[in-house]
Amino acid sequence: MDSAPTLPGAHPQFGVHPPARRTIVHLSDTHLLAANRPLGGRYDTAANLEATLAAVTRTGVRPDAIVVTGDLTDLGEPDAYRSLRATVEPFAGALGAPVIWVAGNHDERPALRAGLLDGASTQEPVTGVWDLGGLRLIALDSSVPGWHHGDLDADQLAWLSEVLAEPAPLGTVVALHHPPLPSHIPFFDILELRHQAELAEVLAGSDVRAILAGHLHYSTSGTFAGIPVSVAAATCYTMNLQRPPASVNGMDAGQSFHLVHVYDDAITHTVVPVVEAETSEYFSPEWVAAMARLTPEERLEAFSRKPTV
Repeated sequence: MDSAPTLPGAHPQFGVHPPARRTIVHLSDTHLLAANRPLGGRYDTAANLEATLAAVTRTGVRPDAIVVTGDLTDLGEPDAYRSLRATVEPFAGALGAPVIWVAGNHDERPALRAGLLDGASTQEPVTGVWDLGGLRLIALDSSVPGWHHGDLDADQLAWLSEVLAEPAPLGTVVALHHPPLPSHIPFFDILELRHQAELAEVLAGSDVRAILAGHLHYSTSGTFAGIPVSVAAATCYTMNLQRPPASVNGMDAGQSFHLVHVYDDAITHTVVPVVEAETSEYFSPEWVAAMARLTPEERLEAFSRKPTV
């Protein structure tokens, strides 16, 4: 599903892009527990997920996919996966969008496969490839059974190389849980993705345009092997980065998700806060309609020129 069209009369001289070719909703780290037990004794992960989906609804977007980058449950409990599926899949179905589940370090592959994918309960990596109307989405599994750090073994890297050998019409987006980025928080490197150099070799020269990740419980971005990396904050709780690095800890605030807009020559990752706040009505429907009736030159004069004092 393509995004809504831009205002008529777009003028290339003014740097106006055509509409996004594809749109993705990027969520992460839902951390559900069976029977909705409070995470850490304090976080209502189910309520926070519901609030996140309500915020997605308020955007009015009809995405081409909803990507959830790992730590879908906190303990890998079968009932938690069933609850997650019962919440997210009807929501996505109403939008006509597939849900792409990515495994994280808190997930258990057998239960994830059985509860979300109707697959065999095996320890095989949870990977997949989706064609989103010419945009290829590849899900990798950076989880390591029995551990919290991330890794991609030789077999998974070989599979990725084989998939990337054939370019996709609109390029490729890779999704995994552990971001190939450093963190400024002490000791987070212990839980970092291993074998990053080998991953960089596979991605070199490919059509990968962006990497989506989670794991950190805060939103950040960077580059890896020249490719933009975008990390979505958690829906369950986020890290309070207003504290010195050594004392950063979780808080029940700051939840957000990303809107990923894929253009011919760019991909943007917009952080959308999960909060209902009083909003100005300056850009009213009447204002938008008035702007739409103007030519690009008239819009520039009406909206860009500063008033004389």
